[in-house]
Amino acid sequence: MLAPIILFVYNRPWHTEQTVEALKMNELVSKSDFFIFSDGSKAKNDENVEKVREYIKTIDGFKSVTIIEREKNFGLANSVISGVTDVVNRYGKVIVLEDDVVTSQNFLEFINEALFKYEGAERVYSISGYNVPMDVPVEYKEDVFLTHRYSSQGWGTWKDRWKEADWSVENWEEVFSKKEINNLFRRGGDDLPYILKAQMNGTLNSWAIRWYYSHFRKNRFTIFPIKSLVENIGFDGTGVHCGNAENSLNKPVIIDPKLKIRLPEKIEFNKEINNLFVAHYKYGLKDRLRRFIKESIRYKINKSE
Repeated sequence: MLAPIILFVYNRPWHTEQTVEALKMNELVSKSDFFIFSDGSKAKNDENVEKVREYIKTIDGFKSVTIIEREKNFGLANSVISGVTDVVNRYGKVIVLEDDVVTSQNFLEFINEALFKYEGAERVYSISGYNVPMDVPVEYKEDVFLTHRYSSQGWGTWKDRWKEADWSVENWEEVFSKKEINNLFRRGGDDLPYILKAQMNGTLNSWAIRWYYSHFRKNRFTIFPIKSLVENIGFDGTGVHCGNAENSLNKPVIIDPKLKIRLPEKIEFNKEINNLFVAHYKYGLKDRLRRFIKESIRYKINKSE
């Protein structure tokens, strides 16, 4: 059975249409159930929310299309956590997209094959369709690799893994009070402690950093493709949690629309490839200081409100 697809949308009609139309280029759409969660408006009469809802009602080509319109604004984090939980509990596995993700024509094939092949691999928590631009040594022959980092840009997981997620982020303080744990937490990228601190300070509401925290605590991995099957088109200042591309760690990638990925029977952790990947998220001293100051200011403003 193919995994159902979940799409979370809000108030970006152009981005939503690009995401859906690219997805419809996949051969498996006619065999896939499609769930669309449309978040409610923060303000009254948000025209863009209504435009999105008008568009999603015209979507066809899937095995089934189910639209869930929130009457109130859930926010992305609550919407993802509740929406994924509802669907994955019914189907056992899911493929998840947000409204700014353009996928290749083989995206669904790759994620579905990986969910089937690695369901019994307990150390694998999730499958990513995205990757950063990487210059991989010719000696590395695999099309995929394991890394400690999560992905929120076109991904899949299983019910039993999602069930283990710690959304309360128990004992998160240890990431900052114990150097050894902090170093382990940074295996996925230097940006992650800052994102976690923002989450726990209340200046950010992110499901993704909490999902990574569960990967970290369980010492689990995400499977990434060497070449990305996903392009994020949301770093243009229009998203709630997205900045501009030039200021973002998520640099543009160019996807091959017909890229075919081979999945090995077993994937071994390759430190060299992982280091190449994580280097994309490494911070120098100036970057660390900048992030610390920025988060401190945000925290003070948040506390004063």
